[in-house]
Parts: sequence; C-alpha cells; structure tokens
Amino acid sequence: MRELFESTMERLLADHVTPELVNSCEAGQWPQALWSLLEESGFAVAAAPEALGGAGASWEDLYPVVRACGRHTLPLPLPETLLANALLGHCGLEARNEPLGIAARSTLKLEGSRVSGTLHDVPWGRNVHHAVAIVGDANPVLVVLPRSRATCTERANVAGEPRDELHFDAIAPVASAGLPQGLSGEALWLGGAMLRSAQAAGALEAILQMSTTYAGERVQFGKPLASFQAIQHQLAVMAQHTGCVAVAAEAAFAEAGNSTELNAWAIAAAKVCAAEGTGVAAGMAHTVHGAIGFTHEHALQQATRRLWGWRSEFGNLSHWAQRLGRAVCAGGSTSLWPAVTANRLDLTLGEIA
Repeated sequence: MRELFESTMERLLADHVTPELVNSCEAGQWPQALWSLLEESGFAVAAAPEALGGAGASWEDLYPVVRACGRHTLPLPLPETLLANALLGHCGLEARNEPLGIAARSTLKLEGSRVSGTLHDVPWGRNVHHAVAIVGDANPVLVVLPRSRATCTERANVAGEPRDELHFDAIAPVASAGLPQGLSGEALWLGGAMLRSAQAAGALEAILQMSTTYAGERVQFGKPLASFQAIQHQLAVMAQHTGCVAVAAEAAFAEAGNSTELNAWAIAAAKVCAAEGTGVAAGMAHTVHGAIGFTHEHALQQATRRLWGWRSEFGNLSHWAQRLGRAVCAGGSTSLWPAVTANRLDLTLGEIA
C-alpha cells in the first residue's frame, strides 16, 4: 500500500502543483479543482478504518504522502485532514471526505451539548467544511464543529498559509465522542507535530535538490559553483540535515502505526531534528542560490518560507527540546539509554504554551 500511495501522490502533485498555483493560493485563491482530485483519489480519508469509510492505512503507509505534501508545498490541508479522519476513526465516527481543520490550541468549553470558545491557528480555517478539536481535561471529548457557524478571523503564517481563528458561540457539534483508552487528550498537538516533521523532511529534500542542481548549472569565474569547496561543504551539510530529518520523521510515523497512541518521544525527537535542520539548511540553500533564491519568481522561497513557518507550529524547537530534557531528567541516568533504544519515555506535556 505504501508504494502505491507514494507513486500516486508524487505523480498527482508533480502534475498539478506549480509555483504559479502556490503563488495564487498565497494571494487568497482556494484550488478547488486540485482538492477535488484529492477527494477522488481517496487520500483525504485514507487514515480512517475501512468500516468507517476510509482505507485503513497506517501512519507508516502515509508517511510518503505527507512528505510529498511538503516537497511540493501543497497549498491544501491534506495532512491535517488525514489526522482529523484518523482521530474520527479511533473515536468510532464516520470519516469525512472533505477539507477538515484541526486545532491543538483552543479555549473551547462544552456546556451541556453545546460548545463555545475559540480555535486558534486552524490551517485553512476559512476554507474547511468542519473543524475537529478536543474539549475537556478530565474527560476529553472529540468534537466536529461546522465552519459555517463560526466567526473567522483570518491570519496567516510567514508563508502566507491561512492559520485562522474560529470562534463558536453555543454551537451544537455535528458529531462528538469521548476519547477511547490510549488516545491522549493532546493527540492533535502530537499529531500536528508529527505531520510538520514529515512535511519539513519533504521540503528539505526539495531545497537540497534545487541547490545541487543550481550549483551544478551556475558558472562563476569559469567554473560551476559545485566545483568550489565551500559550496560542496554547504551542500554536504544540507544533505546531512535532510537525511536526519527524514529518518527521524519516518521513525515517528512508524512508531504510530495503526494504534491510537502516538509516540511522544519519537515525535519530539523528529520535531527537534526538523527545527534544527530547517534553521541550518534553509539558510545554506539561500547562500548557494544567492539573491535569485529570494525572488518571487523562484520556487526556493516557497519552500524555505514554509519551513520557517512549520518549524514553530505545534511546538517550536525550545518547546520540544525542553520537553525531552525534562523527561530524561525525571527518568534519571538509568533511563536514558533504554529510552533511546526502546524509543519511549514519559513526556507528559502539561500546559501547552
């Protein structure tokens, strides 16, 4: 299944996601034709169980799909929809073959059968049909809220991707269910961080390919840029970070598998690697390209601006590094090596900041 997903998604995005399309989406356009193709392909519901309208794909199967979304800078909330439908499936709710929003940060309160409050940083909140969120601390409940009943405050990240606020006032969810055993109340936070690490892996692969191609074609002082040792060194460092992020992100997806429980340790490691890799590799890519990489016409800035935006979403480098550090310290010296080899350690989040 994984190979089929990978080849199909790569072909679909390579054929339809162009720099011109990405620029038009940053200007406010919603690419309905492309979303319709994704719906027809079944990718939006792939993570949901077959009995609930999905394909029953594991996160390990879906890793190349999310990575491809990052590599091609897909201007649609497909990764978020995958996560939303996976959680709906775990809660026994029907999958939704439509653009879905997720919100890991909110002020929602469930009062009786109605929900009030604000969802923060909802990807493409202005365009989604429904938003999925988790309400309550002691007995968390997954709710599906209609976007049509929300007041939307439009916001965007540094790449121009919508990250809106949706405010609901005493709205009845269209569907709701208590979280099953094993599904954490911070599932959207963990899942979002996992998605962003895979998208970063794809975008880093894209900027590495752009940089190596440009360095091989651009001639300076009668020689290709790639023949200069300083450029070779930068490309090598970019390749190291790109490989590290890809391995860490894939490990997080593999650890998740089909289970309801996401591996916080693996996700934290992947998010730290992605944030560090982005900081180094994106800067080097622009150094290799020179001024042309910053121009609106060049595709490099489309990838690097998204990398800069994604590195801070669902927890930045400091957040995840501190969380890892606290977990290791709490576990004591004898827990570190078993945690590394078993890829597990208690990473209780506490308050999301």
